[in-house]
Amino acid sequence: MNDTDAIAALGALAQEHRLGLFRLLMRAGPSGISAGALAEEAGVSRSSLSFHIAQLERAGLVHARRQHRNIFYAVEIDAMRRLVTFLTQDCCNGNPDICGELAVTAAFCGTTPETER
Repeated sequence: MNDTDAIAALGALAQEHRLGLFRLLMRAGPSGISAGALAEEAGVSRSSLSFHIAQLERAGLVHARRQHRNIFYAVEIDAMRRLVTFLTQDCCNGNPDICGELAVTAAFCGTTPETER
């Protein structure tokens, strides 16, 4: 990730509804959640959802997939991992032990023991 990508991602998240949507999608995990359920959980209209999701998609943080007549949105785990890694890669001037588990958490976010084998 470079500065431009990080700024785009952080800019997309720098809004109350988009941050909330992103957090809901993080909870849903890689399988995602239907557009209707996401709008309902977030308490936003479908048109508002479309607007905010488009911003997150442009930043590469979420993706949509069509399943029959439904649209599902899911977080791009790798993009989020790259962003967190980018933000913490110089943690404590080369002393990552000061940051504690932050670097480890970022590295393994979105993975399961099965995917690490």
